[in-house]
Amino acid sequence: MKKIIPLACAALLNGGAAHAMAQAASEPVAGQVAAPAAPAASADPAKLQQVTVTGSRANDTETRRNSTAGKMVFGREELDRNGDSNVGDILKRLPGVTMGGAPGRGGGGVRMRGLGNGYTQMLVNGERPPPGFSLESLAPDQVERIEVMRGPVAEFSTSAIAGTINIVLREGYQQKDIQLRLTDSIENGLHSPDVSLTVPGKQGALTWLLNGSIGVRRERDASYSFDQDILANGEIQKEQEIVGSGERRSTRIHLGPRLSYKFGNGDTLTYQQFLMHAQSVGTTDSLLAQRIGLIAPEYALSQGGSESSATFTRGFGNWVHRFAGGGKADIKFGLGGGRSESDSERYHYNAAGALTDRFVDADESRSTSFSFGGKYTKPVGTGHTLATGWDVETGERRTTRVSLDNGLPQFEDSGSDLSADTRRLAAFIQDEWDISKTWSAYFGLRWEGIRTQSTRAGADVENTTSVFSPVLHTVWRIPGFEKDQVRASYTHSYKSPDLNDLIAAPTFSRLNSATRPDRIGNPDLKPELAKGIDVAYEHYLGRNGILSASGFVRDIDNLMRREISLRNGRWVSSPANIGSARTSGIELEAKFQLAELMTDAPDVDFRFNYSRFWSDVDGIPGPDNRLDQQAEQTANIGADYRIKAMPLTLGGSFNWTPAIAVQSSLTERVSSGPKRQLDLYGLWKFKPDLQLRISGSNLLGDDYDTGRIVNTGALAQTSFTAAQSYRSVSVKLEMKL
Repeated sequence: MKKIIPLACAALLNGGAAHAMAQAASEPVAGQVAAPAAPAASADPAKLQQVTVTGSRANDTETRRNSTAGKMVFGREELDRNGDSNVGDILKRLPGVTMGGAPGRGGGGVRMRGLGNGYTQMLVNGERPPPGFSLESLAPDQVERIEVMRGPVAEFSTSAIAGTINIVLREGYQQKDIQLRLTDSIENGLHSPDVSLTVPGKQGALTWLLNGSIGVRRERDASYSFDQDILANGEIQKEQEIVGSGERRSTRIHLGPRLSYKFGNGDTLTYQQFLMHAQSVGTTDSLLAQRIGLIAPEYALSQGGSESSATFTRGFGNWVHRFAGGGKADIKFGLGGGRSESDSERYHYNAAGALTDRFVDADESRSTSFSFGGKYTKPVGTGHTLATGWDVETGERRTTRVSLDNGLPQFEDSGSDLSADTRRLAAFIQDEWDISKTWSAYFGLRWEGIRTQSTRAGADVENTTSVFSPVLHTVWRIPGFEKDQVRASYTHSYKSPDLNDLIAAPTFSRLNSATRPDRIGNPDLKPELAKGIDVAYEHYLGRNGILSASGFVRDIDNLMRREISLRNGRWVSSPANIGSARTSGIELEAKFQLAELMTDAPDVDFRFNYSRFWSDVDGIPGPDNRLDQQAEQTANIGADYRIKAMPLTLGGSFNWTPAIAVQSSLTERVSSGPKRQLDLYGLWKFKPDLQLRISGSNLLGDDYDTGRIVNTGALAQTSFTAAQSYRSVSVKLEMKL
């Protein structure tokens, strides 16, 4: 890292010198007489010349090109392309983004640059989503655009070692028509209908956009697990097979009204409310067959049922005031709350069919959040903008959990309340400077302080940390090559401990083993700190095309990992700061129309991206001593073909992530199988305000394999699971009223 930084700085300085030389060569020499201007064409004063002024919002590619800090923007065209049923299906096709969990199921988190949960910062309208919020529950029709930032900026939190994904809800600019979308998705014979409605309006200085959707999702699951305990001499101590199945039905309602008012002095006040309610009912069955083992298995048949409901609401508001001299104040605020409940019962039967155990679990959580921030922006010269601001965020969470085994509490504090309060305070300053026509730079400083307090069963835990993050971004538009530019960044970022990792109260595993351990927190965890460099070369084609190659390096200190140990006869997983690590990678991207490369080409849009990642964790022996859950590579390829002879567009995409194997600690090794996802669609436009979209997702239907091995020397415990995935077909009718 110490050698890379001077080289990057030298490259930036050389770029500036090259621009200065080119500019000097193009300017007239002092004292040289300029050529006389050509005489103006004569005009007939009796004739009035018509002047037409047109304006349009910059498209996604132009926004990306003009941004000093590297940012990719994906608008409604990308969101609508495949007719996806949730935002997670869209994210998996974006450059450098992978999704955890089984194909079509999600639940494994969003990962940029192959890094695991927590390294990627997820924002909704620039704010942290409430606890328990799931991307899989967010309908694409409620989203206006998705912004992907590979490096942090001072305006947002720098808790983004891998990057930031900001989901901007529907704004309604330039929208005049009522939009209605009717969808039905079919998976494994189960129908999942969805209705979405968008209604714009304007009355004087007040404009509004009313968004709403309601949907039902039905799913089936099937899995097979194989567990073994093997002694050091090779003797198999225990061998089990578990066949599981399940079915669930969930209903969700989304509402997202947005109001905007423009005052007579030019001030604007915007408020957007987001409301989500979801209910789910499910059943599960599990058959356990123990082939080897002296101790009787926990059960032969397990049956269970569960019900859950969740309601989240969040209000986003901002007020913009412009001052004389070009200054602007942007004040934002947010207020939200959430409530979730879940109840489940599970019954265990022995081989003779007799009831042996009855387990009851009930969780109830309440959360509230408040945020207040602002930014003052002031031009301090031509192409030079200075901004400073602050962010205050508070969150409160209350949880009650009851776990009963055969009518008795599973643990001593069962039924007690867990309370957790989080306070975040941040201040930042940033300077955006167009140094010349070809060279722009961004420098920012951000300080964040985080305090977490929790109480459970009378035990108080407090954790206070602060992080100071400088960030530098620059872009050099190569003189003489107006379509080419080079980006470079040097950033500090961090990853804060998850709240559940800080709370010391245990979570018990009913089938306790080294591969299914109890989990406990560590109140002394420190945040991971990272220093990084990003470099990218971009070549733009036409209006929407781009070819880019980028690379990055991150050095991480205070790396957090979970370690497994045997305590009081039970296997326990606890987090700890174990040392340092380094990750690096290259990312290639291509997006263009064939007509931009060859004449008389068919009307085809082509998309491709490929990423290759490396990582190394100190203190853990190789091979595969990689960062947790990081894939070595990932690739996406897609195309859209608009048939000129008929109003039909055909397209599809293929997403590939190879198998992952990670030595996560001295004793534990985790793995997951390859993921291949093929999606196809067809779009028929009956007329400008009516179209039908038919799409198929996860058409290969591959199983999703995961594995875990814990080897303590005297005993090796292994667990491998194969989860079935399903093909899905959806039909969406889109109309403007």
